[in-house]
Amino acid sequence: MRRVASKSMSLRSFALLLLATATLAAAQTTTTQPDCGLTHLQVCALHVAQDEAGIVTAPFHVNSNALYWVVPFGVATGVALDQDQNALEAVGVHPTREKDFGRFSDYGGIYGPSAAVGVGYIAGSMTHNDHLRETAVLAGEAMADSIILNTGLGYAIDRQTPLEGDGTGRFWPHGLRTWPDGQSMPSDHSVLVWSFAHVVASEYNGWATRLIVYSLATGVSGSRVMARDHFPSDVLVGAGLGYFIGGYVMHRRSERSDWGHFSLSAVSTPNGRGIGLNIRP
Repeated sequence: MRRVASKSMSLRSFALLLLATATLAAAQTTTTQPDCGLTHLQVCALHVAQDEAGIVTAPFHVNSNALYWVVPFGVATGVALDQDQNALEAVGVHPTREKDFGRFSDYGGIYGPSAAVGVGYIAGSMTHNDHLRETAVLAGEAMADSIILNTGLGYAIDRQTPLEGDGTGRFWPHGLRTWPDGQSMPSDHSVLVWSFAHVVASEYNGWATRLIVYSLATGVSGSRVMARDHFPSDVLVGAGLGYFIGGYVMHRRSERSDWGHFSLSAVSTPNGRGIGLNIRP
């Protein structure tokens, strides 16, 4: 429990510091805005603040097309919540295995993606590879967006981890008297790695890259359960949020986003209602 608490505190301390920086940057007004980079960190912070505002208000702008993925995601989350306890019982308790999976999820979900962002930015800058540099910047922004949002949600949902309380993952177990009791949902590791994976897979959209980054994200999410640090519903919600945030950043910031080239819409056919895919060159 002490290991989980110290790890969560370090992530949330970083998030709160970044949020404060972003808030200060958002108050600045400039006539010409340079690109986000090491020499213009205030621009990066401003982007993060703008993204957070858009992400938080996104539920108020949901259209009917979004129901095609919102409803299945909600149903899957409900099923996962119902099966959380059974899943943890099936996993069992194996301290050595839990330590190994915890180490893998740390390196695969936090240290690895963070290092990849730094190395990608430096390599892209030194070789004048604008595509690589942009990928690193967007992945870093998406991960910052993810951890800030997840920090707020974790305190708002206030769910205990499998290692806290009676191990059943209670929400607000004692009300405000002992708040916060836990930040199990959504999983920090899951939301970070899925936001990173979506950006990289979108910028380098070959099948091999997609297979690698999404396999990594899936492995990290599963490892959080195997390490008994989270319930399945925690990593599912984290994965969904991370994927959405990565896509949001790509849609808003990337010069190579293909979101504008296709859209889904409800259509009427002789056989009933369906979904139409509209593609623009």
